[in-house]
Amino acid sequence: LNLQAFQRGRQYVAARTEFDAAAVPDKSSVFVPFESPKTLDELINHREELLVRYQNRAYAKKYRQLVDVARQAEAQHAKGMSGFAENVARYYYKLLAYKDEYEVARLFSSPEFATELENQFEGDYTLRFYLASPILARRNKLTGMPIKKRYGPWMMTVLKFLAHLKFLRGTVLDPFAHSKDRKLERQLIEEYQTVIAETILQLNPENYRIAVEVAAYPETIRGYGHVKQQSVQETRERVTKLQAALRDETGQPHAA
Repeated sequence: LNLQAFQRGRQYVAARTEFDAAAVPDKSSVFVPFESPKTLDELINHREELLVRYQNRAYAKKYRQLVDVARQAEAQHAKGMSGFAENVARYYYKLLAYKDEYEVARLFSSPEFATELENQFEGDYTLRFYLASPILARRNKLTGMPIKKRYGPWMMTVLKFLAHLKFLRGTVLDPFAHSKDRKLERQLIEEYQTVIAETILQLNPENYRIAVEVAAYPETIRGYGHVKQQSVQETRERVTKLQAALRDETGQPHAA
């Protein structure tokens, strides 16, 4: 796809007529483009349904509870303002839906992925999977990062089985739960819940702009492995500064 993008760019300059003809959508395609949620309610409902698929209804309820508290606090202590509850809805979801082994398995074994393959490729093709589990893969001696290994089409059967085991996620029976990456992801969820709860107690019109920024701090957490760990450290330092600024703009704390 990257190569095609470069080739289309050249075609746009050198042969605009052919480019315009190629850019006409295929009417026979069954692909339906995703429409982004337009309202906060749509955003929350969409994220909630995604979390049901990711884990279960109880997990999605956990998401809804914190978001509802944020919305109520915003309506009571920052009337007419918007952004805080929306950021909680966006970034709490981001932390809850971390991409672990079960989620990768679910996405690869989903009917939607099979449909995408059928729409993109024709003829007799073979699937190859390049995977590097944090606890199963060999490590690069220089970087310490897991080395990806190629697996054949049989891996799809394994992925389908693994996807059904998502109920083990985070439990004592989860074989992946003790890796450094998975522990960090669970810590980030707990930290965000604590930070948002403290922010709600201090929320007022004067510090609202800072509160909106606090609610969005997971946006700066990027990457995997040591890259993500470095990103988390930098983000935590930033959050500490934001919390101090929030307190500076806060009068007497109010009850949630």
